[in-house]
Amino acid sequence: MAATAAKADTTQTIPTPTRPGVGGTDPGPGNAELTRQNPDLYAPPATDHGTLPNLRFSFSDAHMRLEPGGWTRQVTVRELGVSKNIAGVNMRLNAGAVRELHWHKAAEWSYMLYGSARITAIDAEGRNFVDDVGVGDLWYFPAGIPHSIQGLGPDGCEFLLVFDDGEFDEDNTFLITDWFKHTPAEVLGKNFGAPATLFGHTPDPSERYIFPAPMPGPLASDKIPGATPVPQSFSHRMLAQEPIKTKSGTVRITDSSNFPVSTTIAAALVEIEPGGMRELHWHPNADEWQYYIEGKARMGVFAAAGQARTFDFQAGDVGYVPFAMGHYVENIGDTPVRFLEMFKSSYYADLSLDQWMALTPPELVNAHLGLDPQVMNALRKQKSPIVPA
Repeated sequence: MAATAAKADTTQTIPTPTRPGVGGTDPGPGNAELTRQNPDLYAPPATDHGTLPNLRFSFSDAHMRLEPGGWTRQVTVRELGVSKNIAGVNMRLNAGAVRELHWHKAAEWSYMLYGSARITAIDAEGRNFVDDVGVGDLWYFPAGIPHSIQGLGPDGCEFLLVFDDGEFDEDNTFLITDWFKHTPAEVLGKNFGAPATLFGHTPDPSERYIFPAPMPGPLASDKIPGATPVPQSFSHRMLAQEPIKTKSGTVRITDSSNFPVSTTIAAALVEIEPGGMRELHWHPNADEWQYYIEGKARMGVFAAAGQARTFDFQAGDVGYVPFAMGHYVENIGDTPVRFLEMFKSSYYADLSLDQWMALTPPELVNAHLGLDPQVMNALRKQKSPIVPA
């Protein structure tokens, strides 16, 4: 009887696709858990209208590639069709495990979600880079720069990778073992000045994509004697930045102005307290690709021509806002919302609806909207990226 009662209670929490005067019950088959997670799709606000494309996809719905040293999954234009400029990869490396030496045609930006890792690279002038990164740290490797990632103790790491090409495919990278495997032994011998018989025994690339390896020593032990360091660091401590603070949250912005090497990806880490909201705004320079780290949020997107749509998000979800579309992100849970905004751009930029109205002659604004004097008097000349409940 207890089990039956529990089931009945759970069923009562499922929203119904109704609003006053419209909609109806949904007695047919359905996925109750997904319905609970996406109430604004199931019973959209009355302000939603039109046929905007899907702007949400969850990493939980992405294919998981399992490897001896961890796993990886990706959200690209194949999973989220509107995302033509940016793709994302979520990767886990066990302690000691290595994402093998490789490079990409796209630039790689990363945010550390869990644990710690050691990253290595060189640039085209043969300058060297080695660093350890932890939660909240970033790295950026320009297109074509060879690099590696290794999980450290005690429990490896998990991170988000962002690439400046929506068509990117994590399974189609330039791997060092793959190149060795497909180069004749005599050519390798000639290149490295060693007998050809010493080559031809490289492990299959499928065994080295993400593979276990001995745990490295202290960072200093991996510094190459006599190597010249890169002039611009490939890593950045995002959480160490002084945030923009409001009553209901914080914003940290990282772009080429404070992370100079990151010339194709700009980002903001946004934290919203319960009841708070990322204000009504838009971005004048690029599409926005989002990754939700914690909390529950909803986003309303205005696409002009009477089109608007609302989406719900939780940890592990990806959101997308096409170029110049107005939007807000509201914390609808009882814990903080934390998410990343990413842009294919060298700089971060946004425009505030509130600030625009405050810096426009009030008679002109009122001629458009006929607002109450209380609203007009409350307009802010300075941006407040997170507004309170």
